Amino acid sequence: MQGVHLKLIAAADPDVFQERLNRFIQSLPEEALLVDIKFSTSQSGNQTTYAALVQYKTVESWQE
Repeated sequence: MQGVHLKLIAAADPDVFQERLNRFIQSLPEEALLVDIKFSTSQSGNQTTYAALVQYKTVESWQE
C-alpha cells in the first residue's frame, strides 16, 4: 500500500510511553491520517512493557 506507514513506540515506564506517543502524534504532518493504533503490554518478571503500533497514511491536501 502506498503512503501507509507504521511506527512502533515502546517503553517500560507508562509516563515515558505516553510522552513518546504524544510527541510522535504531534510530529505528524497535517496531511497524515491516523488509521489505527494497537496497544499491548507484556510482562517480564516484575517489569511491564507498554507498546503501541501506530498506522498512519499520508494523503494529499484538499484542493478546491
